[in-house]
Amino acid sequence: MINPNHSLAGREEQFAENVFSLKTMRNYLSERTYKSLAATIVNGSALNSTIADEVADAMKTWAIEKGATHFTHWFQPLTGITAEKHDSFFMPDREGGVLAQFSGKELIQGEPDASSFPSGGLRATFEARGYTAWDPTSPAFVKDFDGGSVLCIPTIFCGYHGDALDKKTPLLRSQRALCEQLERMAKLFNVPCTTRACATLGPEQEYFLVDLAFYKERPDLIQCGRTLFGRRPARHQQLEDHYFGNIKPRVISFMAEVDRELWRLGVPAKTRHNEVAPAQFEIAPVYEEQNLAIDHNMITMMVLQEVAARHGLACLLHEKPFAGVNGSGKHNNWAVSGPDGKNWLTPGSTPHDNAKFLTMIAAIIKGVDTFAGVLRATVATAGNDHRLGANEAPPAIISIFLGEQLTDIFEQIEKDGAKSSKKAGVIEVGVSTIPPLPRDATDRNRTSPMAFTGNKFEFRAVGSSQSCAGTNVAMNTIVAWALDEICSELEAATSKGEDFNAALRRILKAIVRKHKRVLFDGDGYSDAWKKEAAKRGLPNLAFTPAALDELLNPGVVDLFDRYQVLSKRELHSRYEIYAETYAKTIAMESGCALRMARTMIAPAAMEYVALLGGGAKGPAVTKLAKRVNAATNALLAACDRLEALAEGHDSSRQIAAMREVREAADELEGLVPESLWPLPGYGEMFFLL
Repeated sequence: MINPNHSLAGREEQFAENVFSLKTMRNYLSERTYKSLAATIVNGSALNSTIADEVADAMKTWAIEKGATHFTHWFQPLTGITAEKHDSFFMPDREGGVLAQFSGKELIQGEPDASSFPSGGLRATFEARGYTAWDPTSPAFVKDFDGGSVLCIPTIFCGYHGDALDKKTPLLRSQRALCEQLERMAKLFNVPCTTRACATLGPEQEYFLVDLAFYKERPDLIQCGRTLFGRRPARHQQLEDHYFGNIKPRVISFMAEVDRELWRLGVPAKTRHNEVAPAQFEIAPVYEEQNLAIDHNMITMMVLQEVAARHGLACLLHEKPFAGVNGSGKHNNWAVSGPDGKNWLTPGSTPHDNAKFLTMIAAIIKGVDTFAGVLRATVATAGNDHRLGANEAPPAIISIFLGEQLTDIFEQIEKDGAKSSKKAGVIEVGVSTIPPLPRDATDRNRTSPMAFTGNKFEFRAVGSSQSCAGTNVAMNTIVAWALDEICSELEAATSKGEDFNAALRRILKAIVRKHKRVLFDGDGYSDAWKKEAAKRGLPNLAFTPAALDELLNPGVVDLFDRYQVLSKRELHSRYEIYAETYAKTIAMESGCALRMARTMIAPAAMEYVALLGGGAKGPAVTKLAKRVNAATNALLAACDRLEALAEGHDSSRQIAAMREVREAADELEGLVPESLWPLPGYGEMFFLL
């Protein structure tokens, strides 16, 4: 029997009901104001500030109808999460009542205190002023909570002197840089410019769920987001039965509510399923323009955690909450929509389209090889260091997977032109005859950091708790740089009378010869690849400190400054913030591990030693007592070594000391009775959902 409350029609009406979308604006704005704002949102036209008061009044009216009492500029500081300061719509009317007010000035600009946000040296401690500025390309939305609602207005966040203090500002700058080069390339290829070019994104989000009662009994999960101790149970993911498996009733109820909440907020949640590890899951959206997709991913992380709590669950977004099983990431599916409205990473049906497509692929190869270290730096965190190179996560060595057919075509280009395709007959790449390239010309390579999957590049290294903004800032900028170089060469060649197709063939050939070292279709986990990558000169930045050093590379500084994405000061500030965050994270984990080991695990072990000493006798019991006692001593000795490092700044030594503490603790977990063990184990958290 079909439940009428679950009708599709009802869901369609609910989609984006809490979003001040273009559709909603029509009912609240004059035709003139609507057209002006729509031009900004759709075509990227400059915002007409004279319409701000009308838009603000309309937004206020709509939000109050939705139950909102406050508004906030919703922004993304360099903490990696979102921030908000709520202000009421209501002002005293001097007659004992109140009036609802919201001006254009309040809409366009806010002034949150910036003193406590990380700035990496961009501001002195006493300089508190910061500004938020409305981003009209990402729609305002109403967020509901128990007891009320608030109007959230997506904004950028900058300092008093205009320095970017957030994730969104450089993202918007990088999109501008990329779009300029896409439009330049369109003119060279005689592509009609009918719309605004843009980058698109589909970020898949992985996460774990555990029972909230277990979560509350784990100080490490509460404080650090991951388990600092935990012995892998007899059953974990080795049967490979969780991936795409039947979703448990409690979990599917949670997922259904997540979808409903996201749809109301305009987030196009599409796919949900079990992931590889037990208690691990994934949600994926429909592709959108990049800026909006990143805002929606930040909303998704918020909704996952809020809805989980309502279901008596805790949603874990850490990259490696459990040792010994798969970690969680984001699959950053990046593509570009050209000024003709088409995806330029989709193989075409004409020689002209295929020439444009292969030029885009060549630009990505050139950019990724030249600035591989930058991409690695964008995913460098303490959490992600536990994940990269293990199971489904790609290695720290940045390489590109193209698939058999596309790799073969580029090998032919290197040898003076593609004449044939492995998948079909003859194709043309601007100068040669080539048949249509199939839509799905590649298999998938789960070990590749940057895999071409038919009409997009899937960068699999982003951590599950991270904002996608940093990676996309880098991707947009390095591709803009590569397209700039290609377009400049083409323009110079044709201005001297060289045939366009001949010049393009020469340029693509040179790119393949110089940058083919970054192409790799094999097993990225193998030791053979590590050796081969070293032979090719590809960087292997396995840990965060070395990866972050790439941000100080003069060539990288020049790249971001040249395209006005990040100034030298802004880039250096990010290095300072991320390096400090890494050190603070390791120190925080060290302190938590030390306290848990000494105040929870060691007492349980010593109690068991005492029970063994006063209980049954015999050689087996004596042997067990000695083993527990030895492990307890090893635990406490490791704690002493960790404590000695606590006040220092040597993160690598702290990590090694924490590993020793964990090894002793995990051995004890396999010896001490469950009735005495103070922490919920992996087996309980994995399977009791």
